[in-house]
Amino acid sequence: MCVGVNVVPVTYDDLRRPPLDALALSRALTRPGSLWRDVEVVPEAPSTNALVAARARAGEAPGLVVLAEHQTAGRGRLGRVWETPAGSALTFSLLVAPDRVPAARWPWLPLLTGLAVAEGVRRVTEVDCALKWPNDVLVGDRKVAGILVERVEHAEGAAAVVGVGLNVSMSAEELPVPTATSLALEGAATTDRTVVVREVLRAFEALYGQWQAEGGDLTRGLHEAYVRRCATIGRTVRVDLPTGEQVHGEASRVDADGRLAVTTDRGTRVLGAGDVVHVRAV
Repeated sequence: MCVGVNVVPVTYDDLRRPPLDALALSRALTRPGSLWRDVEVVPEAPSTNALVAARARAGEAPGLVVLAEHQTAGRGRLGRVWETPAGSALTFSLLVAPDRVPAARWPWLPLLTGLAVAEGVRRVTEVDCALKWPNDVLVGDRKVAGILVERVEHAEGAAAVVGVGLNVSMSAEELPVPTATSLALEGAATTDRTVVVREVLRAFEALYGQWQAEGGDLTRGLHEAYVRRCATIGRTVRVDLPTGEQVHGEASRVDADGRLAVTTDRGTRVLGAGDVVHVRAV
């Protein structure tokens, strides 16, 4: 097994925000048989997704994790830019190649990732998270994490870059929008980013391994687990489409392909994540 560790010099300029411990993460996660092959921490990056995608196209093997102490131009869905104060968030990207899952089931990756974030956060911080379809993690009605998954084509086939941004120690004044929150603001038992990301990556590995082993077949538990945590289901929502059209109705279910079904007065609309701009509770 080849293990690489890129260690950021440890400084404690802000005692609330100690640096990520790359060595501890590597020792905990890159064991024999693990999904994770290489854990790296970089001091700063415009976008960890862009960094990992470039390395994937250059031939990087799956199992890479890159975390940034400071991400200066993070990207969300539809090209939205996302930035946080240095050391206040977890901003990281994973490189995976779900070759045992049909391409039609790959849209489940952001949903699976949201479930992993919610589970990992709950285990170590005691903050109970819910999921907003398709790619947000909430505490109550406030967003604590976002996810962006991108498919990358390379010489050997295709891979997926999974990006996560999780607000950890941000104060109310540092939040980008009033509808956001952070683990610190929610009374987390710990805001040690090394501890939190370790548990998130362990939760992702378990869920991803199950998903791969079952060939993307969600009838054996993953779908049920997602639905249990999805706060969107059962709520009256307004869905904004790229055309400017709005769909109003009740979010009735998430189907086997990860699409949201909305029951309207004209029938049921089934929408994929790529079909929508916003989903808002009414």
